[in-house]
Amino acid sequence: MIGFLSIIGSRLKPLLQSPPQSLLQLFGVVSLLFAAYPAAAQDLPGQGDYRLAPGDVIEVRVYGEDDLSMELAVPARGTVEYAFVGEIELAGKTVREVQQGIYDRLLGDYLVEPRVSVSMAGYRNVYVYGEVNQPGSYSWEPGLTVRKLITLAGGLKERASGSKGYLVPEAGGQAQQRRVNEDDPVGPGDTLTIEQSFF
Repeated sequence: MIGFLSIIGSRLKPLLQSPPQSLLQLFGVVSLLFAAYPAAAQDLPGQGDYRLAPGDVIEVRVYGEDDLSMELAVPARGTVEYAFVGEIELAGKTVREVQQGIYDRLLGDYLVEPRVSVSMAGYRNVYVYGEVNQPGSYSWEPGLTVRKLITLAGGLKERASGSKGYLVPEAGGQAQQRRVNEDDPVGPGDTLTIEQSFF
């Protein structure tokens, strides 16, 4: 993106050093430069680096092409069939990588200059068990903490321990279980267990 901004700067410098003939001339240059770099220009803040796994749902939009715009759920096998280009890998890829991959496969054979945007439409679940009022699974969201997850689960039961919450990360087993505080983050696919107090 830094390189892209330097290109804009180099193109705009001559216009800024001499009086522009019109504002439309300046606007035209900027518009053309953004059109030449569609994938990076449409990344959504905070979503580009999110790594997909089964249970996530993405929204693919190809501007001006309704047949190519759709929601895709990441299945257990990790791959889906996408219109005109065949099978694409989703699981393990970041949102930005999926966006770039779709752009690359549409470019040339199908569209001259596709404008592709990929964003998150839904996140995979997190799980909470033990001494909460409504144990079960809940959709993860950015910024989710232990405190927020407990609130989603209806709060703590009367005999819940305020200091015995344990989190197991999605990719780990019981060996990676760790004690957490209420302000600690919860990642997608994580499992939180609140134990009972015996005092």
